[in-house]
Amino acid sequence: MRTGPVTKDTSTIALGLAQIRVGASATYIASGEAVLTSSDSIGALANTKFSGKTDWYKLESGFPLLEDYVVAIRESAALECAFKELTPYNMSLAYGIDPTSLSLSEHSGEIALGGRTSPSFVRMEAVYTFPDGIHTMTIIFPRAQVSASTEMDFKSESEAQVPITFESKRADSEVSGGNAVWNTKPLGTIIWG
Repeated sequence: MRTGPVTKDTSTIALGLAQIRVGASATYIASGEAVLTSSDSIGALANTKFSGKTDWYKLESGFPLLEDYVVAIRESAALECAFKELTPYNMSLAYGIDPTSLSLSEHSGEIALGGRTSPSFVRMEAVYTFPDGIHTMTIIFPRAQVSASTEMDFKSESEAQVPITFESKRADSEVSGGNAVWNTKPLGTIIWG
């Protein structure tokens, strides 16, 4: 008999990258489900990494101090990726500009350098399809900002990869630009289907 951590369900094993889809935050803010399609994808990627960071407060008492209680005091969610396709659309995104508001083609456009301000809000959906080709997991940031110090590292024998980070920001009804559909999940959601 086998012991230890044996696989319970092979269809739940994650292998490969998520597809990153970007849309206008304001347009889709009232939708709590995935609404973007593969045509909204930013294209080929080198990596995708989700991180949900939580800072904890720990109550201690007595001597020696022993922990009595722990509670979350700060929470954030981010998705890091590096895109391979150097298009005006993707580079606008890297510079914090909402590319859905621009008229761009694959090889035509302009990015102004200097004078950056706060990044525009975009909707980001990371759609991961499990290797069985049937099941998916979708991470939705309804109101995200892209923070990046833009780097294009050109190499002689591999493609350039531009790293960016989507940082989820509050999307609940108490913030300007938010919606009540996000009141119980203000940073977004992860949906399996």
